[in-house]
Amino acid sequence: MSERSTSTDEGILHHTPTDSGHERRMGGFATLVEGLEHAARGATGLNFHAARGQLAAVLPYATLREQAIITAGRLRAAGLRRGHRVAILAETAPEFVITFFACQYAGMLPCPVSLPVQIGGHESYVHKVAGMLRAAKAHALLASESYMDKLREAAARAELPLLLSHTELAALPELADAVRPLTAMDPAYIQYSSGSTAAPKGILISQRAITTNTTAMLRDGLRARADDRAFSWLPLYHDMGLVGFLLAPMMGQASVDYLATPDFVKRPTLWLSLMSALGSTISFSPTFGYALAAKRIRDKAAELDLSRWRVAGIGGDMVRPEILQQFAEALAPAGFDARAFLPGYGMAEMSLAISFAALDAPMKLDTIDRDLAHQKQVAQPANEQTRRPRTFVSCGRVLPGHALKVVDAEGKELPERGIGRILVMGPSMMTGYFDNPDATRAVMREGGFLDTGDVGYLLDGEIYITGRAKDMILYHGRNIWPQDIEWAVEQVEPLRSGDAAAFGVETENGTEEVVVLVQCRLRDARQQDELRRAVARAVHAAVGVECRVELVPPRSLPQTSSGKLARARARQMYVDGEMPLLAQALSA
Repeated sequence: MSERSTSTDEGILHHTPTDSGHERRMGGFATLVEGLEHAARGATGLNFHAARGQLAAVLPYATLREQAIITAGRLRAAGLRRGHRVAILAETAPEFVITFFACQYAGMLPCPVSLPVQIGGHESYVHKVAGMLRAAKAHALLASESYMDKLREAAARAELPLLLSHTELAALPELADAVRPLTAMDPAYIQYSSGSTAAPKGILISQRAITTNTTAMLRDGLRARADDRAFSWLPLYHDMGLVGFLLAPMMGQASVDYLATPDFVKRPTLWLSLMSALGSTISFSPTFGYALAAKRIRDKAAELDLSRWRVAGIGGDMVRPEILQQFAEALAPAGFDARAFLPGYGMAEMSLAISFAALDAPMKLDTIDRDLAHQKQVAQPANEQTRRPRTFVSCGRVLPGHALKVVDAEGKELPERGIGRILVMGPSMMTGYFDNPDATRAVMREGGFLDTGDVGYLLDGEIYITGRAKDMILYHGRNIWPQDIEWAVEQVEPLRSGDAAAFGVETENGTEEVVVLVQCRLRDARQQDELRRAVARAVHAAVGVECRVELVPPRSLPQTSSGKLARARARQMYVDGEMPLLAQALSA
């Protein structure tokens, strides 16, 4: 691979090489510090790209180790002690990574904090961060100076003892004897999910859990190789970004190239251009990322070389095979091989990964009768008489040393093709929700299994995910997947992917009504009215139900920190009267 370089105020930067130049170990370490100590002996590391793709910062693992130890001393000088929780704004920048590992060396517990997003506004973000700081009983919050205004308000509400910018921290002296790393028996970090802002739950991950999970990912899921080079635009406050593209590559001594999430959203094809230039072999994305890139690439695919991309992972939301097929077709001129697609299943409560599909093989698809699935909770194969087929993608087998089963509402294990709640167990599991035993007990089941809250079925020992239990719509005795409604609505012109949210609400007479929120860019009242009718027809054709269609302004539907639709939040906003609705047009 040819190295790219760019001029900066500090001189010429060069990407870290793909070849470590040192003994390559694929995990098997007892702690994150032990993994970094080994990675620091080689030449690989982390590379951060600016909005237009130029190389902005380079952080070899050797430099990361050195700076983390120095920063550990400064954390101690700031008055922080072993066991203290340290919240860190998870910017895609060296400062976050250095501070995260400084906590590992100082025996402190890092808590990544999400960045502000457009939707929700200032008050929503301040409220969310303040809630997280209180829940973590954080002793400090660190961030770059540019975010300090928002964070000062959140810190004040949470009565946080210490708020520092990275610049202020760097000005502190180094306290001697600060290095007392977290041990194999200690926790590693607290991961806050992108769920409720009122009662955020901190997922406490142990050193054993994260080292087990990253080792299984490297050896069994990805079958990592010495010539692998990773690329990520995923946020580092999300488990797929933090674990999948910071901790796991470091534990395998792989170089990683980063593009900040907002920069990807503005220029999605930059992801592919940089991967082409850098010879990247591994990158993951939710389905919407592949859709966005395929839509924007148009006729420029032939200018790229993606022939080395051997693992194109899909995770973070439901896998949509038709979108992946469109991506594969659009990028075929660039040498992209559809066999690189690697569906997987994971969640932060299990560190990250739970299962992976088979490598270097076509995706396994299973087309079932949607009506029978809704009525009888059985994934019956579709046939010529099936009125409403639905195709699901296999997310593979559970990782070695872990267990997975599907159960009914009474907790009884279901046979293959029985649709029910997914339970998992294994050494990658969280210790629990930090300082929240009630929330922990609520998700634990007999035998030490964790209730994932997801719904799916097993086939030939592989898991197929059909949705989230809490999002299921109960309509006249039928269980309806909201994604089926949303995906059908998104096909109506001129709607786009992500423009719809479907859920059920209880009416005054106790029945369930299906509501579909649709982001509308049309200004003409008659066009809006026609759009409502077109959406209603599409929903009826897809799932056979009547629905209430409500149009909302663009960018009104809330998202999680990872960019997915926050369906439960959208429903609550609608029920509480907080969702801005466009006025009903008169029917023609």
